[in-house]
Amino acid sequence: MRITPRREEVKVIVDLLESDQFDSAEAMAKALIKEVAELMDMRDWVALTHRFGEQDRVGINWGPFASDSEATKYASKIGINGKFTAVKLYSPGLLLANATQAKRPTKDFCTNPFCMHAGSLHSAVGNGRGKCVLELCPCEKFATK
Repeated sequence: MRITPRREEVKVIVDLLESDQFDSAEAMAKALIKEVAELMDMRDWVALTHRFGEQDRVGINWGPFASDSEATKYASKIGINGKFTAVKLYSPGLLLANATQAKRPTKDFCTNPFCMHAGSLHSAVGNGRGKCVLELCPCEKFATK
């Protein structure tokens, strides 16, 4: 899996590294691992689905991948027959952060103070393009930093 560090993620890790709140290197390492895991949980990923056999009923799924192209390149390298499809996996971390109204350092949240929901919750079609699809949200347009 290829991970490109994002500016807002790097800032969180730098702040943790420069912090004097840890008594030992082990305590800092544990905090870093937990923080990186949380940051990765805030990202959308891609899974590679594979189907073969009679009527394509049998298959294997792999993931996560950082992009469709990474998943497709992997499919070409493994050299087994069948059909492959890349499927987007929306972030469970963003969904949970939305439900608990937590603020995380990610550009995937709408910066409208009345919304603050993930980009995946904003309509991409029709007259409601950009509008948050949650019924109780008044946001009419997805806004980023």
